[in-house]
Amino acid sequence: MPRKASSTPNRGFRVADQIQRDLAELIARELKDPRVGMVTINAVEVTPDYAHAKVFFSLLTGNADETLQGLNAAAGFLRNGLFKRLHIHTVPTLHFVFDRTTERAADMNALISKAVSSRSKEE
Repeated sequence: MPRKASSTPNRGFRVADQIQRDLAELIARELKDPRVGMVTINAVEVTPDYAHAKVFFSLLTGNADETLQGLNAAAGFLRNGLFKRLHIHTVPTLHFVFDRTTERAADMNALISKAVSSRSKEE
């Protein structure tokens, strides 16, 4: 038997986007953990049953390991804050993952500039 199509397409993406916005605000305004510094929420991936959410974050300053520990310690508090803000039946369990994309992008940019400068010196 074919599976019934969802009545609202892309709902998972919209829920993930709303979780991203709400988490960014909760972390910035209500989280008082000194281990958590200037965190940017890059993306949120939600499972189809909304039971779990992978939250990808990056840092402007600070230690990634300490921040990860602080966010994991505050996951219950943040989930409770999401429960008050979101109007869905199941609020997902939060799993934080440090996103190294910005670091890799900066490294690639440095390599490209180095290659361009060495090429211009050769000519």
